[in-house]
Amino acid sequence: MTRNIALFIAGIGIITSVGCGQQKLTGFVDTSIGTGGHGHVFVGANVPFGFVQLGPTSIPEEWDWTSGYHESDSTIIGFSHTHLSGTGIGDLFDITVMPATGEVTYARGTEEDPESGLWSYGDRSREISVPGYYSIPLTRYGITAELTATCRVGMHRYSFPASEDAAIIFDLENGGCWDETTEAGMTAEGNDRITGYRFSKGWADNQKIYFAAEFSKPFDKFELHDSLYGRASFRTSEGEKIIMKVGLSSVSIEGAKKNLEAEAAGWDFDGVRKKAENAWEEELSKIKISTGNADDKKIFYTALYHTMIAPSVFCDVDGSYYGADNRNHSGEGFVNYTTFSLWDTYRAAKPLMTIIHPEKMGDIINTMLNIYRQQGKLPVWHLMGCETDCMVGNPGIPVVADAIVKGIGGFDKEAAFEAMKASAMLGERGQDLRMKYGYIPSDMMNESIAYDMEYALADGALAKAAEILGKDEDFRYFNERSHSYRNYFDRETGFMRGLDSRGEFRTPFNPYASTHRQDDYCEGNAWQYTWLVPHDFEGLKNCFGSTEALITKLDSLFSVSPEVEGLSSSPDISGLIGQYAHGNEPSHHIIYFYTMAGQPWKTADKVREVLGTLYHAEPDGLSGNEDVGQMSAWYILSSLGFYQVEPAGARYWFGSPAFDEAEIKVEGGIFRISVLNNSDSNRYISRITLNGKPYNKPYINHKDIVKGGELVFEMSDKPALWYANE
Repeated sequence: MTRNIALFIAGIGIITSVGCGQQKLTGFVDTSIGTGGHGHVFVGANVPFGFVQLGPTSIPEEWDWTSGYHESDSTIIGFSHTHLSGTGIGDLFDITVMPATGEVTYARGTEEDPESGLWSYGDRSREISVPGYYSIPLTRYGITAELTATCRVGMHRYSFPASEDAAIIFDLENGGCWDETTEAGMTAEGNDRITGYRFSKGWADNQKIYFAAEFSKPFDKFELHDSLYGRASFRTSEGEKIIMKVGLSSVSIEGAKKNLEAEAAGWDFDGVRKKAENAWEEELSKIKISTGNADDKKIFYTALYHTMIAPSVFCDVDGSYYGADNRNHSGEGFVNYTTFSLWDTYRAAKPLMTIIHPEKMGDIINTMLNIYRQQGKLPVWHLMGCETDCMVGNPGIPVVADAIVKGIGGFDKEAAFEAMKASAMLGERGQDLRMKYGYIPSDMMNESIAYDMEYALADGALAKAAEILGKDEDFRYFNERSHSYRNYFDRETGFMRGLDSRGEFRTPFNPYASTHRQDDYCEGNAWQYTWLVPHDFEGLKNCFGSTEALITKLDSLFSVSPEVEGLSSSPDISGLIGQYAHGNEPSHHIIYFYTMAGQPWKTADKVREVLGTLYHAEPDGLSGNEDVGQMSAWYILSSLGFYQVEPAGARYWFGSPAFDEAEIKVEGGIFRISVLNNSDSNRYISRITLNGKPYNKPYINHKDIVKGGELVFEMSDKPALWYANE
C-alpha cells in the first residue's frame, strides 16, 4: 500500500469518494509533495489552521528536517504535537510520544546504533497520510501508530503486539533543530491521566506548552526517567488498541484539560478522524477547479492544503492565550493566532486568505494588533508568543494595510493605523539609519538593500492605508519615503547596488554574486533585488528611463546564465530561470511586471513555464521552501489567472489561467472563472468579459472578486494586448 489510497482500508475506513462516483477533494491531496528537496513541509494529522500538528519526528536535526520529516529518511523518534511547515529554520516538536515494548534507552539516539535511543524505522511502504489522518507501522516494536487531531487535541491509536512490557513514553527532552528544553515536568493523575509542561528556547526564545493526556486503558504504572521522560506501562494482547488523547495549551495545565474536554470528550477515534477529514473537505471546497490533468489537480489541492496549515490557532477554547509580553491573557473576543511567517506570506498567502478566508482576517489582524501592544511593534516573524525578528523589513505592515484597503471588517482601523505608523517609525533594525540618511548605508549595516527595499514597500502599503483613511499628511510622508529604493539604482549598470554613507556605490560589484546573509542583499543578489519594487512600478520604470529599457532589462533577467557566484552563496536562490529565482519570495511578483508594462503575453509565457516546470506531483515538487504556504499560494493564484503584485493594492494583475473552469466561494456567493479555448499553446488572453460585459483592464479589483460573478477569459495562441495601456 502507498500513501493517499483512494479505497476502503479494513479497520481504518478511509473513504475518498462521495455521491455517484464524485471524488472528494481531500482525495487529491498528496502530502508527499514537498517532503523531498528543500520543501520542508509538515506530514501528519491536523485540521485547518489548528494549534496541533501531530506527526512523526525523525532523528536528524538538519536544515532539510525543519518540519521533522523528509522523504529520504524513515527514522522516527516519536510523534510530536507541534511542527512547522516549509520554514527555513526549525523549532517546536513539543510533547513527543513514542509507543514501545521492552527495555529502551531514553535518548534521541543515532541511526548508526539501532538501540541508542527510543527511535524506530517507520515502514514507509505501509504509511498512510491523508488530510486529518496519519498512520505508520514502527518496525522495531511491531506497533502500528494512527494519528488524528482536533484544533487543540492530538489523538493517538496504537495497535500493540502481545507484550508484558508495552509502554507509551513521553519525551520532553527532544525538540528539533534549534529547539532546546529549558524546564519540563510531568506527573500521573490517577492511572489514566498524565499532565505536564515543556518550556523551551530556540527560534522562539521563551516558548511554553502545557499538556494533559488521557488513556482509554489504565496504565499499570508510571515512571520518570531522567526527569524528561515518562513511561506509562501496560500489558497488551495481540492487536490490542490503546487510544490516547493529548490536549495542549500555551496557558496552563488546566487550560489543556479544558481543551481536551471541549474537543475530544469521548474515545471515538474514527469519529474524530472523520470530523478532521470533513473540516479539510469544507475548506478545500472553497475553490473548485475543472481540469483533465490529474497531476495538475493533485498539485492544486495539495497547494491549497499547504496554505491552510498556518497561521495556527494559539488560544484555549475560552480564548485565553500566552502573549508577546510573556504573560497569560484572558480571552478578548477573538481567536488568537501564531506562526506569522510574514516576510513570506504578505506577498500571496495572505492576499489569498482575504479572498477565501475573510472571516479569519479580522482575528488575524486583532492578533497582530495585540502583539503590537504587548511588544511595541507589529510582528515580524512571530512564533508561539515570541518575536523571532527573522527576515528583513516590516512585513506586518503590508498585511494590516491590505486589510484596511480591502475593507476587511472585524478590527479597529484607527488602532491598526496607529500600530503600522508606530512600527514604521521605530528606530531599530536599520530604520534609524534610513530616517537619518534617507536610505540604509551599506557600510553601516548588513543586508542594507534588502532591509531598505522591504521598508520602502511597507511604507507604500502604509501610504495606501493612510489615503483610504483620509490621513493626507501621513499619506504624503510615507508615500515619499517609499521611494527610498531609488537611491540604490545605478543607471550605468541598471542594478540596485550598495550605497555607502558618503553616497558612493559599493565596489567591486558583481550582480551574480551572493554571500548568504552577509552582503547587501538577503537570500538574493542584485539580479533579483533590482525588481523588489512591487509598490511603485512607475517609479522603477523611471529609474530605467523608459518602458522599453525596463522591458529589455527584464528580458535579460530570464535569459542570462542561472549561475550564482560565490563560495557561500545563498541556498535559497533556487528555482532559477535565468536569474529569476522562483524558489524564494523576493522574485514572486516579477513575472507580472510584463503585464504592467504592456506585454502581457510575456507574463503568460513565464507563468505557464513556472507552473509547468517548477511545481510537480512528486516529493521534490517545489523549487524552494514551502514557506508556510507562500510557495503554494503563488501557484493557486497564478493558476486561477491573476496575482496581487502591489502590497495593499487591492487588485490582481492578469497572467494566464491554467484551468478550464474554477469556482471560488466568496463573501458575495460564487466567483466563477471560465476559460475558453484553453490549452498549452492557447495561453494568451485575447478577450475578457466580467459579468457578461467586455473588460479592458489588465487587472481585476478585489471588490469585483468578492462580490461574486463570472470572469470569462478567451484564449488564443497569438500574443495580444486586450487592454488599453494605462
